[in-house]
Amino acid sequence: MQAKYKIKKDDTVIVTTGKDKGKIAKILKVDRKNGKVILENTNVVKRHTKPGPLNPEGGIVEKEMPVDISNVMYYSQKSKKGTRLGVKTLENGKKARFAKCDGEVIDKD
Repeated sequence: MQAKYKIKKDDTVIVTTGKDKGKIAKILKVDRKNGKVILENTNVVKRHTKPGPLNPEGGIVEKEMPVDISNVMYYSQKSKKGTRLGVKTLENGKKARFAKCDGEVIDKD
Protein backbone atom coordinates (compact mmCIF):
# COMPACT_ATOMS: atom_id res chain seq x y z
CA MET A 1 0.00 0.00 0.00
CA GLN A 2 1.23 3.47 -0.89
CA ALA A 3 1.55 6.18 1.70
CA LYS A 4 -0.48 9.38 1.33
CA TYR A 5 1.80 12.33 0.62
CA LYS A 6 0.47 15.87 0.81
CA ILE A 7 3.29 17.36 -1.30
CA LYS A 8 2.55 18.01 -4.98
CA LYS A 9 4.37 19.09 -8.13
CA ASP A 10 5.26 22.83 -8.28
CA ASP A 11 5.22 23.19 -4.46
CA THR A 12 8.08 25.09 -2.88
CA VAL A 13 9.90 22.95 -0.32
CA ILE A 14 12.92 23.21 1.96
CA VAL A 15 15.45 20.36 2.22
CA THR A 16 15.77 19.18 5.85
CA THR A 17 18.72 16.76 5.62
CA GLY A 18 21.66 15.88 3.41
CA LYS A 19 24.25 17.90 1.51
CA ASP A 20 21.67 20.47 0.35
CA LYS A 21 20.17 21.05 3.82
CA GLY A 22 18.40 24.41 4.07
CA LYS A 23 18.03 24.84 0.32
CA ILE A 24 14.66 26.07 -0.94
CA ALA A 25 13.56 24.52 -4.24
CA LYS A 26 10.55 23.83 -6.45
CA ILE A 27 9.34 20.25 -7.01
CA LEU A 28 9.69 19.12 -10.64
CA LYS A 29 8.41 15.56 -10.24
CA VAL A 30 6.89 13.38 -7.49
CA ASP A 31 7.38 9.58 -7.57
CA ARG A 32 4.70 8.40 -5.15
CA LYS A 33 5.43 4.71 -5.69
CA ASN A 34 9.03 4.98 -4.46
CA GLY A 35 8.56 7.99 -2.15
CA LYS A 36 10.98 10.27 -4.04
CA VAL A 37 10.88 13.83 -5.38
CA ILE A 38 13.07 15.59 -7.95
CA LEU A 39 13.86 19.19 -7.01
CA GLU A 40 15.02 22.06 -9.21
CA ASN A 41 18.85 22.57 -8.98
CA THR A 42 19.14 20.30 -5.93
CA ASN A 43 21.10 17.04 -5.49
CA VAL A 44 22.89 17.68 -8.80
CA VAL A 45 25.41 15.04 -9.93
CA LYS A 46 27.64 14.71 -12.98
CA ARG A 47 27.07 11.78 -15.33
CA HIS A 48 29.45 10.74 -18.09
CA THR A 49 27.35 9.91 -21.15
CA LYS A 50 28.17 8.22 -24.44
CA PRO A 51 27.10 9.86 -27.70
CA GLY A 52 23.58 8.87 -28.71
CA PRO A 53 20.45 10.17 -30.41
CA LEU A 54 19.53 12.52 -27.55
CA ASN A 55 23.07 13.78 -26.92
CA PRO A 56 25.17 13.47 -30.13
CA GLU A 57 28.38 14.82 -28.56
CA GLY A 58 28.24 12.86 -25.31
CA GLY A 59 30.37 14.19 -22.46
CA ILE A 60 29.67 15.21 -18.88
CA VAL A 61 26.03 16.06 -18.11
CA GLU A 62 24.74 17.55 -14.85
CA LYS A 63 21.52 15.87 -13.70
CA GLU A 64 19.14 16.27 -10.75
CA MET A 65 18.79 13.06 -8.78
CA PRO A 66 15.80 12.09 -6.60
CA VAL A 67 15.57 13.01 -2.92
CA ASP A 68 13.53 10.99 -0.44
CA ILE A 69 10.19 12.66 0.25
CA SER A 70 10.80 12.42 4.00
CA ASN A 71 13.80 14.76 3.62
CA VAL A 72 11.76 17.75 2.41
CA MET A 73 9.12 19.97 4.05
CA TYR A 74 6.65 22.39 2.51
CA TYR A 75 8.07 25.95 2.67
CA SER A 76 5.57 28.52 3.92
CA GLN A 77 6.10 31.93 2.25
CA LYS A 78 4.17 33.64 5.04
CA SER A 79 6.21 32.36 8.01
CA LYS A 80 9.48 31.81 6.03
CA LYS A 81 10.06 28.29 7.39
CA GLY A 82 9.28 24.64 6.73
CA THR A 83 5.93 23.37 7.95
CA ARG A 84 3.79 20.26 8.00
CA LEU A 85 0.62 20.13 5.93
CA GLY A 86 -2.90 19.21 6.91
CA VAL A 87 -6.19 18.80 5.06
CA LYS A 88 -9.40 20.54 6.04
CA THR A 89 -12.83 21.01 4.49
CA LEU A 90 -13.73 24.53 3.37
CA GLU A 91 -17.16 26.21 3.63
CA ASN A 92 -18.04 25.17 0.06
CA GLY A 93 -17.43 21.49 0.90
CA LYS A 94 -14.11 21.11 -0.95
CA LYS A 95 -10.98 19.77 0.71
CA ALA A 96 -7.88 21.98 0.80
CA ARG A 97 -4.34 21.67 2.10
CA PHE A 98 -3.20 24.11 4.79
CA ALA A 99 0.07 24.94 6.54
CA LYS A 100 -0.05 23.81 10.16
CA CYS A 101 2.33 26.53 11.44
CA ASP A 102 0.17 29.50 10.43
CA GLY A 103 -3.11 28.04 9.12
CA GLU A 104 -2.58 29.42 5.61
CA VAL A 105 -4.76 27.63 3.03
CA ILE A 106 -2.63 26.46 0.08
CA ASP A 107 -5.19 25.09 -2.40
CA LYS A 108 -7.75 27.83 -2.96
CA ASP A 109 -9.50 26.24 -5.96
